[in-house]
Amino acid sequence: MTETGVAPEAVEASGRGGWAMFLRNKAAVVGLIVFTGIVLMNLFGPTLYGVDSDAMVARPFSGPGEGTAPLLGTDYLGRDVLAGVLGGGRTTLVVGAVAAAMSISIGLVIGSLAGFYGRWVDSMFMRLTELFQTLPTLLFAMVLLTLMGPSSRTVALSIGLVSWPAAARLTRAEFLKIRELEYVKASRAIGAGDLRIMLRTILPNAMPPLIVATALTVGLAILFEAGISFLGLGDNRVVSWGSMIGKNQGFILEAWWTVTFPGIAIFLTVLSISMMGDGIQDAFNPKLRGR
Repeated sequence: MTETGVAPEAVEASGRGGWAMFLRNKAAVVGLIVFTGIVLMNLFGPTLYGVDSDAMVARPFSGPGEGTAPLLGTDYLGRDVLAGVLGGGRTTLVVGAVAAAMSISIGLVIGSLAGFYGRWVDSMFMRLTELFQTLPTLLFAMVLLTLMGPSSRTVALSIGLVSWPAAARLTRAEFLKIRELEYVKASRAIGAGDLRIMLRTILPNAMPPLIVATALTVGLAILFEAGISFLGLGDNRVVSWGSMIGKNQGFILEAWWTVTFPGIAIFLTVLSISMMGDGIQDAFNPKLRGR
């Protein structure tokens, strides 16, 4: 038996069972394939395509496949929309992933301390969480960006700082439940310290719902980044899907492709992450393992 109260063989079997359950969810598998394709497209697409997303390559508002126009047409400045979708995805995905990691990390620290120690520690951290929850997240993020200056780093930082309360509440609930179980008491009885119990005993058993929450948080962070860039509050030096939509929104009736293709990219990315999140939730649900 390990400190987590589970035998290594059981952990390995649980992992195999969870993966099998994930593969049984066809929507989750499709989501994984689509998301993997999007990531690979944005990693290698700009290099393989070889067109600068800021270069003016043809007449403005050239439609998709129109004469010598690029495959997805050009925007109001004559820039290649496909190059923008390929290049902008890097910014959107990286900022979303970093923001989600920051949000989960802050929520994990605050929620674990509140749930493990309880009493005045719990009360103090939960009042702080409630304070952040009452703040309008978009407005708060806009204030932070105004104070720190717009850049990809500050966008990720601002999203992470305003979106952690949900992760904190989930972590707190899991720690409150698990800290009263027998194997946690056994770890304390053999002299394990608080930090060791939190990291080696409680946290591994609290991870399944937190992993699901992380997957969903990435999708929300991508939408958040797209919204900030759409409003023109992101880094103007880099292209992102949200900024492409924002800069071309005034021409949607005469050049629909300039906003449609970046919008489709955002939609497919968030949808695929959500589908994977459902599959992960099924994989970690013991009630579904035997079906």
